[in-house]
Amino acid sequence: MTKDLRVLDEADWDTWYGTLERAFGGVAESADERALWRSLTELDRSIGVWDGDACVGTAGAFSFRLAVPGGALVDAAGVTMVGVAATHRRRGILTSMMRRQLDDVRAGGEPLAVLTASEPVIYGRFGYGAATHQMKAYIDTARVTLSAPSGTDDVRLRYAEPADVHEACEALYARRVTERPGMLARQPGWDRLRLLDPESERGGASPLQCVVAERAGDLVGYARFSVKPEWDWKGPKGSVHVRDVEALDPAAYAALWRFLFGIDLTSSVVAHSRPVDDPLLQLVSDIRRCDLTVRDALHVRLVEVGAALQARTYQAPLDVVFEVEDAFCPWNEGRWRLTGDAKGASCERTDDAADLALSVRELGSAYLGGVSLSSLAGAGRVRELRQGALTEASVAFGSDAAPWLPHGF
Repeated sequence: MTKDLRVLDEADWDTWYGTLERAFGGVAESADERALWRSLTELDRSIGVWDGDACVGTAGAFSFRLAVPGGALVDAAGVTMVGVAATHRRRGILTSMMRRQLDDVRAGGEPLAVLTASEPVIYGRFGYGAATHQMKAYIDTARVTLSAPSGTDDVRLRYAEPADVHEACEALYARRVTERPGMLARQPGWDRLRLLDPESERGGASPLQCVVAERAGDLVGYARFSVKPEWDWKGPKGSVHVRDVEALDPAAYAALWRFLFGIDLTSSVVAHSRPVDDPLLQLVSDIRRCDLTVRDALHVRLVEVGAALQARTYQAPLDVVFEVEDAFCPWNEGRWRLTGDAKGASCERTDDAADLALSVRELGSAYLGGVSLSSLAGAGRVRELRQGALTEASVAFGSDAAPWLPHGF
């Protein structure tokens, strides 16, 4: 039968989403999870591939605003819900969906597409580059202490029902978004994701808990977490599983972590997704006992090279010509002159000689300032054509704060 790629109809959502669930192992989500994702699905940005009456491919996109170096929020398509039925692999279905999606993103005027990859090897051929990383920490709190800054004892902590303080916590999060590239301004409805707490995913831990930090009655931070009780012959050895920690100042941040380290009947803290430059690493007494691991998180694709590069600022003055390769989106191929500094940037086509040669994938990796052009050049993925251009561009593209995606999508 002829395969049909079409925009998702609301009546087909359950079938379409069921295809996605099966592609990810076939374990059905809870009713709450399913209801949330249905409410967040943008039908006009979701596509399916149909083989007769059977849905054999799924892909969608969310309308996001992504923080970039300099503090601007840039429109970005959050590519999501991508799956192909195991019966229809290696038939060009994924490629056809990626093609349609990027054409639609370009037509909609978004300069960026972003995604989190179940398997990072998949998306490089479509021009996506890993641009942020996340750190997981398993901290032995029986042997690791915190060195808290002045003012920590002045912060008042109290338990609160997560839903009761949710609005205030989201307002605090919104104040933090532009301080770190890679963070997402949460659009309406997305705040509910941070309260989603299906019992099937707790792994024996408690329901979601929340502690807020206050100073003079004002909210200055919050932590969302769960506690997993565990005992052996020697006594308690429970663990604290940290979902979110946000604070407006160092003292509030330290106060929240000190609380998490000191919860009764626990001997470890597991922080599942933190920035690789988390200030927590400067507070702990023994980083060797924090068992840190790092993995890729947000993958970035420049859909419109010129618009994307001039949407951010640069740490140092920059005047460089890129020779860009982009076989999948050929409208980006050719030479681009990027000039900019900490105040703004311009990126236009040029016939001038190129200073650096690279593919759009490398530009995606370097875009948020977390992966240096110099490291990519060391791997043979960026070629310097004018002496000195690599250092100039690598320094300018950097970010004072490591980019970080606070949650998936």
